[in-house]
Formats: sequence, C-alpha cells, structure tokens
Amino acid sequence: MTTHASVNEPVELEPPATAAPPPRSLAVVRIALGWVFLWAFLDKTFGLGFDTPADQGWIDGGSPTAEFFSGGAGGMYSGASGAAWADWLFMAAQAGLGFGLVLGVMMRIAACCGAALMAALWFSMLPIENNPVVDPHFVYATMLVAFVFTDAGARWGLTRRWRRLRLVQRYPVLG
Repeated sequence: MTTHASVNEPVELEPPATAAPPPRSLAVVRIALGWVFLWAFLDKTFGLGFDTPADQGWIDGGSPTAEFFSGGAGGMYSGASGAAWADWLFMAAQAGLGFGLVLGVMMRIAACCGAALMAALWFSMLPIENNPVVDPHFVYATMLVAFVFTDAGARWGLTRRWRRLRLVQRYPVLG
C-alpha cells in the first residue's frame, strides 16, 4: 500500500504487518504458475522427455531457445535462436520465476519480469492460430500482473520473512 502525506515523509512500500494474507486461491495460482516455470526449467535443463526430448537437454548440449525462437512461434526472435546469451537469459528467467513464485520471494520483480517475458513471447506468436488474442502466455502475463498488485507471497510463501532481511529492507524493490 502506498501513502502520500507530503513530499518529505517516507512512502510505505509494503502492506502493514496486520494485513490479512491473500486468499488461498491466489496462493494456489501463484504456486501452480511457479511450478509451470520451474518445470519448464527442469525439463529444458535435463531433457526429461516431456517437452524436451531425452538427451537434448541443456546439459547435453541442447539449446533451450533454438526450437521456439528459430521459426513459426517466436520467429521474430530468430536472431537469438540458440545463442548462448539467449539460452542463459531464458533459463535464468525460467528458474527465477519458478523459485520466486513457488517460494513467494521477490514477488514484485518476478511478477514484473515474468509478465514482460510472457508478453514478449505472446507478441512473437501473433497472429495466434487458435484464438486471435488469448493464449497461455497472455493468461500467465495477466496472472503475474495480478501478483504485482497483491501480497501474493504472504500466504503459503516466505514473503514476510523475506522482507525482514536486512538487504531487502535496505532495497525495498527486492521485496
């Protein structure tokens, strides 16, 4: 919650400690969406045979961005397809989003960055074949935006403990 009394008074960046935690349904959505990202990271890293074939994982020399970015879906990013920097950035985003959402830490950063990533992936797929507007990337982006404006990590997450860390208190944007 943000309050503005005067220019010289500090701005409150987090809800009061007595605020009620968000609904259980929001916590379930947060954890489920976090697991989507975490699972994508694990499958692309180790080639678990689901979306990424066995022996084609990142640790086996496969590229997490090559297939998606090279053509068709994501074709506008074909220049980054298979580039080491793109692979590292994409995998760091998947892991960061997954852990942040599941654990309920760094929620603002995870939600903002995740929404930007999902919007970029959604935009790269236009026009969408099955629906002219909505696909899973769009839905994930809207859920992540909701997390920016709620205290989504406070129920079944580590948000409150995380915010007590000295580093997070010094740099509230990490909260």
